[in-house]
Amino acid sequence: MGYKEILIKLPTDYSDSLILKKIRQTLRIKDFSYQIEKKSLDARSKRNIHWQVKISILSNELKEAPPLATLSLNIEYKKRKQKVIVVGSGPAGFFSALLLQKSGFNTTIIERGVEVISRANGIKDFERTGVFNPVCNYSFGEGGAGTFSDGKLTSRTKHIAKEKHFILSNYVKAGAPAEIMYMTHPHLGSDNLIKIVKNLRKEFIESGGNIQFETTLEDINIKNGKIVNIVTNKGELNADYFFLATGHSAYDTYRMLINNGVIFNTKNFALGYRVEHPQTIINKAQWGVENLPGVKAAEYRLTFKSKNSLPVYTFCMCPGGVIVNASAYDNINIVNGMSLYNRNGTFANAACVAGVNLNELLKTEIKALQALEWLENLERNFFNHSNGFRAPFCSIKDFINKRETSSSAKTSYKLGLKPSPLWELLPSSISNSIGCGLKDFSRKLKGFETGNIMGLESKTSAPIQAVRDESRRCQGFDNLFIIGEGSGHSGGIISSGVDGIKSALTII
Repeated sequence: MGYKEILIKLPTDYSDSLILKKIRQTLRIKDFSYQIEKKSLDARSKRNIHWQVKISILSNELKEAPPLATLSLNIEYKKRKQKVIVVGSGPAGFFSALLLQKSGFNTTIIERGVEVISRANGIKDFERTGVFNPVCNYSFGEGGAGTFSDGKLTSRTKHIAKEKHFILSNYVKAGAPAEIMYMTHPHLGSDNLIKIVKNLRKEFIESGGNIQFETTLEDINIKNGKIVNIVTNKGELNADYFFLATGHSAYDTYRMLINNGVIFNTKNFALGYRVEHPQTIINKAQWGVENLPGVKAAEYRLTFKSKNSLPVYTFCMCPGGVIVNASAYDNINIVNGMSLYNRNGTFANAACVAGVNLNELLKTEIKALQALEWLENLERNFFNHSNGFRAPFCSIKDFINKRETSSSAKTSYKLGLKPSPLWELLPSSISNSIGCGLKDFSRKLKGFETGNIMGLESKTSAPIQAVRDESRRCQGFDNLFIIGEGSGHSGGIISSGVDGIKSALTII
């Protein structure tokens, strides 16, 4: 059986029959099978927007030998006596636990929130009533924060092909669309993630794993550089290894760990707001038309750099999505974005943030606990400003001109808007930089200035980072691993999942 890879251009609304025709014309063969390896949208010319598709073909009419399969992690089951407790069921926690269980460890996941179906129902209740639920929200619960944040699967991390393949193939096995294996910017959609997360849990349990919901880590007991056991709201749990994947919102866990001698440093992170536009404005700016057959919704990524300001960029863009309240506690007010698989909502939204170094911003050396306190106070100020979970907002034009917006606006955010001098709610160096960025973005993307800007976006990444050794263990501890976004060493579904997998491999 021979093999060949080709790159072809296809219209946005292509059919499978057109792929077959293109292969026959290019290779002059009749009998073959094919697989899409990579697919990306080329929209550099609005007059010729098309898919660039890389395809691999197998045929007896070809001479080149197929490449050897190299993407398997090759993990073999081996019965082991060691017990592992994984705290948190987001990508880092779940994929480390799944790999450990499949390798023969006795693995238990504890999750402070509820299982995913109850979580989805609880979030609906929160958006309907405004009554916050500490075990059922956008930050905590089965699947982690990413379950309700579009499910983007992009990552800039290099040399992770095998780990990434493990994650993606398990998602597909659990019900994800097969296209995530080859799309340049794949995403799952929060609607798909609900069933995917549930199916992944089933696989973990069928592999012999155990998961306990509404179980919160409260303390750790240490002896001679090892954690002996952990204390939860349901009692003590013993294990040989402890993997903590608690996410970047678990301030109570951070503080407990630091007070127990776990070393964290501060690091750069980002702060800002969320911008929102009608999706048709973004489509027209990017494509020249309001709709493009075969493509869900247009995306954008914008950056701004100047000698006289902080770097500003858009992040976590959600085409056809909604803005949601991502508060992890009942006295803070922050926002995030999400979208469903079809990305067919009325609005587009994205974080618009500035890169921040707290030492430079506050002109003094900041310790980890101080960084947490500063950020939490900021999040609480937004809550106090709105007297609840309404999102402070103004139009982008008014933000640039530092002028209050006099009326409300149409929005996807379900808990309401509060017209506010939004630029006053963050330190001036951050707001001024974002104002400059918004001016630049309005020049780059036609119609950008017609949108609105709202809320506090404070969860692009953690403000602190666990100090880990070469084997990924926390410095000074033999059996403690802090992984995922809560470690400060990764961000997003893929990089967090990979961090969990690579940490698990060190003990496998």
